Amino acid sequence: MAQKPRAGEAAAPEASLARRVAQQFAESANLKAAAALALAAPVARAAALMADSLAAGGKILACGNGGSAADAQHFAAELVNRFERERPPLAALALTTDSSALTSIANDYSYPQVFAKQLRALGRRGDVLLAISTSGSSQSVVEAMRAARELGIAIVALTGRGGGAMAAALAACDVHVCVPHQRTARIQEVHLLVLHCLCDGIDHRLFGDER
Repeated sequence: MAQKPRAGEAAAPEASLARRVAQQFAESANLKAAAALALAAPVARAAALMADSLAAGGKILACGNGGSAADAQHFAAELVNRFERERPPLAALALTTDSSALTSIANDYSYPQVFAKQLRALGRRGDVLLAISTSGSSQSVVEAMRAARELGIAIVALTGRGGGAMAAALAACDVHVCVPHQRTARIQEVHLLVLHCLCDGIDHRLFGDER
């Protein structure tokens, strides 16, 4: 029969885990504080680009894989529904949600085309593509950027780790928001903050200060 742990024995592993948790919080907070200096200007440019597109009748199309797919859907939902204020719905679409389109394109052509083919069907000049990848090297996202370039759609690239192949695919009219870090979890945490900053910036540019 297993013996019960003595007093204090169970607390030691929990204390160790608590230190790890505190370390994670500290690392995330430190990165956000440092990244603010580098990212404030490009995030502001991205928000203005998106707001101007929406004001002119355009829409925002977002894509990414895995956690970045969830971020694309989160961002689109905040625009279509609302962020922090009451305002009219804004035109946004995540290219990650139609399982029939995604699986048929992947099956009939190749997975790297899953976003590009949707973009060619749905995108129009004047729209903005939000392309998300923590590594900057997701082939399906790079292909979507190439399709956007063919259609005359501006790109906001949200990356990390230096930007990878996505950085090389950008033009002067595009905006690159690159988190200065190598760890996926930390990059994703800053990506979420950036998306919320974009939502706030779009609302402010289109509707002014909240009263």
